[in-house]
Amino acid sequence: MEKMSFVIPCYGSELTIEGVLDEIHVVMAQKPEYDYEIICINDCSPDNVLEVLKKRAGRETKLIVVDLTRNVGKQSAMLAGYSLLSGDYVINIDDDGQCPLDELWNLFASIQSGSDAVYAAYTIIKQSVFKKFGSKINSMMAHFIIGKPKDLQTSNYSVFKRFIADEIRKYRNNYPYISGLLLKTTNKIANVSMEERERTAGHGNFTFRKSFSLWLNGFTAFSVKPLRISSLFGFLMAFGGFVYGLSIIIRRLFITPHMATGFPSIMAIMLLIGGVVMMMLGMIGEYIGRIYINQNNLPQYVIREVVKGVSE
Repeated sequence: MEKMSFVIPCYGSELTIEGVLDEIHVVMAQKPEYDYEIICINDCSPDNVLEVLKKRAGRETKLIVVDLTRNVGKQSAMLAGYSLLSGDYVINIDDDGQCPLDELWNLFASIQSGSDAVYAAYTIIKQSVFKKFGSKINSMMAHFIIGKPKDLQTSNYSVFKRFIADEIRKYRNNYPYISGLLLKTTNKIANVSMEERERTAGHGNFTFRKSFSLWLNGFTAFSVKPLRISSLFGFLMAFGGFVYGLSIIIRRLFITPHMATGFPSIMAIMLLIGGVVMMMLGMIGEYIGRIYINQNNLPQYVIREVVKGVSE
């Protein structure tokens, strides 16, 4: 019997996680030929979601509750879940009830048709303007830096074959980016169109800091293109400065010998060049800092406790 593993990072979902678990049981009852497990990772949530999950585990054999010692973010929490799964297929979903679980078998049909991974492609995205903008920037970055196909939409709802999760969890650095790791693992990735649900309770935890951190992980973890762009930009600035300086000399010698030097223009150029140099140094420093942190072999996550469900 083939088995499915649901991986659910949990943070601030005390009011929604039970509804998600209930729906998983309903959906899986439609296909009794498949076994399944549900791995919920408490990412050091500030609410009582851990107590809710432990209570459910006291009466559900399918549930595995993972309690992390500190907040590590969604990407690392997913890796923690991958380290414990035993299924043949991995279903990644959110804890807020917005993933349309009733579409699961449509996603799985794409896997059975030959895809290694399939993402839900939301035709109508129920997100704030800020989150939509952040998702768009991340998508553009993934296309330019990592090589994500333009027509491929990644989302919070996906199904992978087991070997992908096994390869992804081999990543040992401190800045994981699941979509980027998947793109480095396989090119057999598909989309299935569906509509995202409205949030029924609580509020989103997608802050600017988290959005920027995710973008930076993808921007620096899988490519040196940003450094090459910096080099090219520096060359263009140097060439532009040379041409501008040459034009000033020519004008002073042959066109307007009494041309006054312009202090404002000099200051503007100095500020522009200085800003570009500082930006490039900051980018190089970001790379070096991440190399230093990764060399320290700090853990991506630390599991305090694993609670496996039992029947009453």
